[in-house]
Amino acid sequence: MSEADSSIPAIPGKPAKSNKSAGVRSGVEGGRSNTPGKPAKPNKPYPDFPLFPHSTNRWAKKIRGQIHYFGPWRDPDAALAKYLEQKDALHAGRKPRPSTTAVTVKDAANGFLNHKQALLDAGELSPHTFANYKRAADTLVAHIGKSRIVADLDPQDFAGLRNKMATKWGPHRLAVTIQHIRSVFKHAFDAGLIPTPVRFGPGFKGPTKKTFRLHRAGQGAKLFSADELRRLLDAAGVQMKAMVMLGINCGFGNSDCGHLPTTALDLDAGWLDYPRPKTGIKRRCPLWPETVLALRKALADRPDPKDEEHAGLTFITKYGLPWAKDTPDSPITKEMRKLLDKLGINGHRNFYTLRHVFRTVADEAKDQPAVDHLMGHATNDMASVYREGISDGRLKAVSDYVRAWLFPAKNSPER
Repeated sequence: MSEADSSIPAIPGKPAKSNKSAGVRSGVEGGRSNTPGKPAKPNKPYPDFPLFPHSTNRWAKKIRGQIHYFGPWRDPDAALAKYLEQKDALHAGRKPRPSTTAVTVKDAANGFLNHKQALLDAGELSPHTFANYKRAADTLVAHIGKSRIVADLDPQDFAGLRNKMATKWGPHRLAVTIQHIRSVFKHAFDAGLIPTPVRFGPGFKGPTKKTFRLHRAGQGAKLFSADELRRLLDAAGVQMKAMVMLGINCGFGNSDCGHLPTTALDLDAGWLDYPRPKTGIKRRCPLWPETVLALRKALADRPDPKDEEHAGLTFITKYGLPWAKDTPDSPITKEMRKLLDKLGINGHRNFYTLRHVFRTVADEAKDQPAVDHLMGHATNDMASVYREGISDGRLKAVSDYVRAWLFPAKNSPER
């Protein structure tokens, strides 16, 4: 039969088509594109091949109403392998997990941070702690490389990372970052992203206790003297003075002051009830007359907040923003640094040093459970399990001891 005789019978009103012009294809390379310059779609490698050639030059399949892509036309075998690996999850409506043999450092870091972000959104993790986790993950990805396969990492990689961090940071930050990085890979294993735990090697550990002791000895004690504190209070602005008073009266840190709601204050009775933001542990603290006076002035002088959501905060900056910012350069940190530099009170001391001072002085009152309660510290001894409360009298006795140390001969102003 001639080529002309093999024409497909014509439909009335339409020209006949030959088999040749119909573009009969065989094999991956056998197609023809109707668009000039655009590659032809390939045929399926065999009739039962479960994927179809999509116009984006990829093998694809429509599953549960959505098109999923599995690899380029040129490699149907790899596309099929990927489909077979993911099909159970996709047909069940789940997001497929990446292959455990191809999980990258970036995959592990993102999985860890997504988990922590969920805890942050649920209120189970503080923004400050999340920021620390993210800094550690960023350090890991920047040094190791985001595309490195986790299965290929060895102790040498972690030894190099530790050496680099140790040349830049002190022992505390080094220890925290190492622990957070180890947590990234523990989460990857626990979540099933990698089939076996990562081997860090014997060297990827935090500094020794001796290193911490030598570092602290070189820095000197993180304390203010009573005279230095009185100078700080005399020189501080209205809001900063109230925050310093809370620091030495109740052992408050930066986050405590920045997030303090006005509803936590009972200035008429002279008490503060406020769970510690970092731990959620309940605290009840008697307020000194000096602290009550400073808080009344700060509230009277408080700027209007920019956003209504911050209207309940005790402290608002001159820009109408909260003092709370869970970063190393928070507004309270910066303001305290200015104040210390102005007074020539130098050394490795900052606003958080007030917690060190309070704890050091309060311990001399010899009532550790009361001091722990005022500080918002968690204790895991059996006495804490059975203790259902601490009397206001005990809390006030500890607080008065610290006040007498700071103001030994000062007449208290009226509340």
